[in-house]
Amino acid sequence: MSERWMDEPWAKSEEFWYSGKVTRRTLLGLGATAAGALGATMLVPAPWWHAFGQAKPYKIGTLQPLSGAAAAGGKTALVGVEMAVDRAVGAGARACFVHGGVTDHALANNRLDELPPAIDYIRKTGLPAGIAGHDPGVFRWAEEHLDCDFYMCSYYNSAHRDQHAEHRSGMPEWFRPEDRQAMVELIRTIRRPVIHYKVLAAGRNDPAEGLGFAARHLRPGDAVCVGAHTGDKPGMLAEDVQLLREALTRASA
Repeated sequence: MSERWMDEPWAKSEEFWYSGKVTRRTLLGLGATAAGALGATMLVPAPWWHAFGQAKPYKIGTLQPLSGAAAAGGKTALVGVEMAVDRAVGAGARACFVHGGVTDHALANNRLDELPPAIDYIRKTGLPAGIAGHDPGVFRWAEEHLDCDFYMCSYYNSAHRDQHAEHRSGMPEWFRPEDRQAMVELIRTIRRPVIHYKVLAAGRNDPAEGLGFAARHLRPGDAVCVGAHTGDKPGMLAEDVQLLREALTRASA
Protein backbone atom coordinates (compact mmCIF):
# COMPACT_ATOMS: atom_id res chain seq x y z
CA MET A 1 0.00 0.00 0.00
CA SER A 2 1.30 3.46 -0.87
CA GLU A 3 2.17 5.92 1.87
CA ARG A 4 -0.51 8.33 0.66
CA TRP A 5 -3.93 7.22 -0.56
CA MET A 6 -3.78 9.52 -3.62
CA ASP A 7 -0.78 7.54 -4.90
CA GLU A 8 -2.78 4.32 -5.08
CA PRO A 9 -3.64 3.20 -8.67
CA TRP A 10 -7.37 3.10 -7.91
CA ALA A 11 -7.29 6.73 -6.73
CA LYS A 12 -5.91 7.89 -10.10
CA SER A 13 -8.68 6.31 -12.14
CA GLU A 14 -11.15 8.79 -13.68
CA GLU A 15 -13.94 6.25 -13.20
CA PHE A 16 -13.34 6.32 -9.44
CA TRP A 17 -14.45 9.92 -8.94
CA TYR A 18 -18.14 10.72 -8.89
CA SER A 19 -19.36 13.29 -11.42
CA GLY A 20 -22.61 14.91 -10.36
CA LYS A 21 -24.90 17.57 -11.79
CA VAL A 22 -23.92 20.24 -9.26
CA THR A 23 -20.98 22.16 -10.69
CA ARG A 24 -18.59 24.66 -9.14
CA ARG A 25 -20.37 27.38 -11.13
CA THR A 26 -23.70 26.39 -9.58
CA LEU A 27 -22.26 26.46 -6.07
CA LEU A 28 -20.55 29.82 -6.62
CA GLY A 29 -23.79 31.20 -8.02
CA LEU A 30 -25.70 30.12 -4.93
CA GLY A 31 -22.95 31.58 -2.77
CA ALA A 32 -23.24 34.91 -4.54
CA THR A 33 -27.01 34.81 -4.12
CA ALA A 34 -26.59 34.13 -0.43
CA ALA A 35 -24.15 37.01 -0.08
CA GLY A 36 -26.55 39.37 -1.82
CA ALA A 37 -29.51 38.22 0.24
CA LEU A 38 -27.79 38.20 3.62
CA GLY A 39 -25.40 41.09 3.44
CA ALA A 40 -21.81 40.99 4.60
CA THR A 41 -22.52 41.52 8.27
CA MET A 42 -25.04 38.67 8.55
CA LEU A 43 -23.52 36.06 6.29
CA VAL A 44 -21.02 34.84 8.84
CA PRO A 45 -21.74 35.24 12.58
CA ALA A 46 -18.75 36.49 14.56
CA PRO A 47 -17.79 33.14 16.15
CA TRP A 48 -17.44 31.65 12.66
CA TRP A 49 -15.20 34.31 11.12
CA HIS A 50 -12.02 32.33 11.84
CA ALA A 51 -13.51 29.39 9.94
CA PHE A 52 -15.25 30.98 6.99
CA GLY A 53 -13.94 34.51 6.70
CA GLN A 54 -16.10 37.60 7.12
CA ALA A 55 -18.22 38.66 4.12
CA LYS A 56 -17.48 35.48 2.17
CA PRO A 57 -19.92 32.76 1.03
CA TYR A 58 -19.91 29.62 3.13
CA LYS A 59 -17.49 26.98 1.89
CA ILE A 60 -17.87 23.88 4.02
CA GLY A 61 -16.50 20.46 3.15
CA THR A 62 -18.09 17.26 4.39
CA LEU A 63 -16.70 13.80 4.91
CA GLN A 64 -18.52 11.43 2.59
CA PRO A 65 -19.83 8.22 4.19
CA LEU A 66 -16.82 6.04 3.34
CA SER A 67 -16.06 3.52 6.03
CA GLY A 68 -15.07 -0.14 6.39
CA ALA A 69 -15.85 -2.20 3.32
CA ALA A 70 -17.61 0.75 1.75
CA ALA A 71 -14.38 2.72 1.61
CA ALA A 72 -12.96 3.22 -1.85
CA GLY A 73 -10.88 0.31 -3.09
CA GLY A 74 -11.80 -1.71 0.02
CA LYS A 75 -9.50 0.43 2.14
CA THR A 76 -9.85 1.19 5.82
CA ALA A 77 -12.17 3.73 7.40
CA LEU A 78 -9.30 6.11 8.17
CA VAL A 79 -8.11 6.05 4.57
CA GLY A 80 -11.66 6.91 3.49
CA VAL A 81 -11.63 9.86 5.87
CA GLU A 82 -8.26 11.04 4.59
CA MET A 83 -9.49 10.89 1.00
CA ALA A 84 -12.58 12.93 1.77
CA VAL A 85 -10.72 15.53 3.81
CA ASP A 86 -8.03 15.96 1.15
CA ARG A 87 -10.70 16.45 -1.51
CA ALA A 88 -12.48 19.02 0.65
CA VAL A 89 -9.24 20.92 1.20
CA GLY A 90 -8.45 20.78 -2.51
CA ALA A 91 -11.88 22.21 -3.30
CA GLY A 92 -11.25 25.21 -1.05
CA ALA A 93 -13.25 24.16 2.02
CA ARG A 94 -12.99 26.50 4.99
CA ALA A 95 -14.12 23.93 7.55
CA CYS A 96 -14.77 20.21 7.52
CA PHE A 97 -17.20 17.98 9.39
CA VAL A 98 -17.91 14.28 9.65
CA HIS A 99 -21.18 13.45 7.88
CA GLY A 100 -24.18 12.91 10.15
CA GLY A 101 -24.95 9.52 8.65
CA VAL A 102 -21.44 8.37 9.53
CA THR A 103 -21.72 9.46 13.15
CA ASP A 104 -25.20 7.94 13.52
CA HIS A 105 -23.92 4.69 12.03
CA ALA A 106 -20.94 4.72 14.40
CA LEU A 107 -23.23 5.26 17.38
CA ALA A 108 -25.55 2.44 16.36
CA ASN A 109 -22.63 0.05 15.94
CA ASN A 110 -20.58 1.06 18.98
CA ARG A 111 -17.80 2.53 16.81
CA LEU A 112 -17.66 6.13 17.99
CA ASP A 113 -14.00 5.61 18.87
CA GLU A 114 -13.32 6.03 15.12
CA LEU A 115 -14.23 9.73 15.30
CA PRO A 116 -11.23 11.18 17.21
CA PRO A 117 -8.71 10.12 14.49
CA ALA A 118 -10.96 11.76 11.89
CA ILE A 119 -11.05 15.02 13.83
CA ASP A 120 -7.28 14.86 14.31
CA TYR A 121 -6.74 14.44 10.56
CA ILE A 122 -8.94 17.44 9.77
CA ARG A 123 -7.04 19.53 12.31
CA LYS A 124 -3.72 18.60 10.68
CA THR A 125 -4.92 20.36 7.51
CA GLY A 126 -5.47 23.56 9.47
CA LEU A 127 -9.26 23.51 9.09
CA PRO A 128 -11.79 23.83 11.91
CA ALA A 129 -13.18 20.35 12.56
CA GLY A 130 -16.70 19.31 13.50
CA ILE A 131 -19.29 16.57 13.36
CA ALA A 132 -22.87 16.39 12.19
CA GLY A 133 -25.56 14.06 13.46
CA HIS A 134 -29.25 13.27 13.64
CA ASP A 135 -29.23 11.27 16.87
CA PRO A 136 -28.81 13.34 20.06
CA GLY A 137 -26.74 10.49 21.49
CA VAL A 138 -23.92 11.41 19.10
CA PHE A 139 -23.53 14.83 20.70
CA ARG A 140 -23.90 13.58 24.26
CA TRP A 141 -20.95 11.28 23.56
CA ALA A 142 -18.99 14.01 21.75
CA GLU A 143 -19.34 16.46 24.64
CA GLU A 144 -17.50 13.99 26.87
CA HIS A 145 -15.07 12.36 24.45
CA LEU A 146 -14.42 14.57 21.41
CA ASP A 147 -12.53 17.83 21.00
CA CYS A 148 -13.96 19.61 17.97
CA ASP A 149 -14.80 23.18 16.95
CA PHE A 150 -18.46 22.98 16.03
CA TYR A 151 -21.47 20.70 15.63
CA MET A 152 -24.15 20.37 12.97
CA CYS A 153 -27.33 19.26 14.71
CA SER A 154 -30.23 17.91 12.66
CA TYR A 155 -33.66 18.75 14.02
CA TYR A 156 -34.94 15.35 12.92
CA ASN A 157 -33.63 11.86 13.55
CA SER A 158 -35.36 10.81 10.36
CA ALA A 159 -34.05 7.32 9.53
CA HIS A 160 -32.35 4.24 10.93
CA ARG A 161 -28.60 4.31 10.25
CA ASP A 162 -27.65 1.05 11.92
CA GLN A 163 -27.07 -0.85 8.67
CA HIS A 164 -25.94 1.92 6.30
CA ALA A 165 -24.36 5.31 6.95
CA GLU A 166 -25.55 6.80 3.67
CA HIS A 167 -29.09 7.73 2.71
CA ARG A 168 -30.53 5.20 0.27
CA SER A 169 -33.35 5.89 -2.14
CA GLY A 170 -36.64 4.48 -0.90
CA MET A 171 -35.53 3.97 2.69
CA PRO A 172 -38.24 4.74 5.30
CA GLU A 173 -38.09 8.26 6.75
CA TRP A 174 -40.02 10.11 9.44
CA PHE A 175 -40.01 13.68 10.71
CA ARG A 176 -41.41 13.78 14.24
CA PRO A 177 -42.03 16.97 16.24
CA GLU A 178 -40.77 15.26 19.38
CA ASP A 179 -37.38 14.66 17.72
CA ARG A 180 -37.09 18.36 16.91
CA GLN A 181 -37.92 19.31 20.48
CA ALA A 182 -35.42 16.80 21.87
CA MET A 183 -32.62 18.22 19.73
CA VAL A 184 -33.17 21.88 20.63
CA GLU A 185 -33.33 20.96 24.31
CA LEU A 186 -29.97 19.22 23.94
CA ILE A 187 -28.50 22.20 22.04
CA ARG A 188 -29.17 24.39 25.08
CA THR A 189 -26.63 22.31 27.01
CA ILE A 190 -23.93 22.07 24.32
CA ARG A 191 -20.71 24.03 24.81
CA ARG A 192 -19.76 24.47 21.15
CA PRO A 193 -21.29 26.56 18.34
CA VAL A 194 -24.03 24.71 16.48
CA ILE A 195 -25.28 24.83 12.89
CA HIS A 196 -28.98 23.94 13.07
CA TYR A 197 -29.98 21.94 9.98
CA LYS A 198 -32.95 20.10 8.52
CA VAL A 199 -34.99 22.83 10.15
CA LEU A 200 -37.61 22.55 7.38
CA ALA A 201 -37.90 18.75 7.64
CA ALA A 202 -36.72 18.25 4.05
CA GLY A 203 -39.41 20.58 2.70
CA ARG A 204 -42.21 19.25 4.88
CA ASN A 205 -42.43 22.21 7.24
CA ASP A 206 -43.86 25.57 6.26
CA PRO A 207 -40.77 27.81 5.88
CA ALA A 208 -42.15 30.55 8.14
CA GLU A 209 -42.93 28.04 10.90
CA GLY A 210 -39.67 26.12 10.55
CA LEU A 211 -37.43 29.17 10.46
CA GLY A 212 -39.43 30.81 13.22
CA PHE A 213 -38.87 27.77 15.44
CA ALA A 214 -35.15 27.83 14.65
CA ALA A 215 -34.91 31.55 15.42
CA ARG A 216 -36.40 31.00 18.87
CA HIS A 217 -33.79 28.35 19.65
CA LEU A 218 -30.63 29.89 18.19
CA ARG A 219 -28.01 30.80 20.77
CA PRO A 220 -25.47 33.60 20.23
CA GLY A 221 -22.98 32.28 17.69
CA ASP A 222 -25.23 29.56 16.26
CA ALA A 223 -26.14 29.40 12.57
CA VAL A 224 -28.83 27.87 10.36
CA CYS A 225 -28.31 25.67 7.30
CA VAL A 226 -31.20 25.49 4.82
CA GLY A 227 -31.29 23.58 1.55
CA ALA A 228 -32.78 25.31 -1.48
CA HIS A 229 -33.79 24.10 -4.95
CA THR A 230 -33.95 27.30 -6.93
CA GLY A 231 -35.38 25.50 -9.93
CA ASP A 232 -38.71 25.49 -8.12
CA LYS A 233 -38.53 29.16 -7.15
CA PRO A 234 -35.56 31.34 -8.23
CA GLY A 235 -36.04 33.70 -5.28
CA MET A 236 -36.36 30.93 -2.71
CA LEU A 237 -33.07 31.66 -0.94
CA ALA A 238 -33.75 35.37 -0.57
CA GLU A 239 -37.25 34.59 0.70
CA ASP A 240 -35.89 32.19 3.32
CA VAL A 241 -33.36 34.76 4.47
CA GLN A 242 -36.07 37.38 4.85
CA LEU A 243 -38.26 34.97 6.81
CA LEU A 244 -35.36 34.20 9.15
CA ARG A 245 -34.54 37.88 9.60
CA GLU A 246 -38.13 38.62 10.54
CA ALA A 247 -38.23 35.65 12.92
CA LEU A 248 -34.98 36.72 14.60
CA THR A 249 -36.38 40.21 15.09
CA ARG A 250 -39.49 38.79 16.74
CA ALA A 251 -37.45 36.40 18.87
CA SER A 252 -35.27 39.23 20.21
CA ALA A 253 -38.16 41.59 20.94
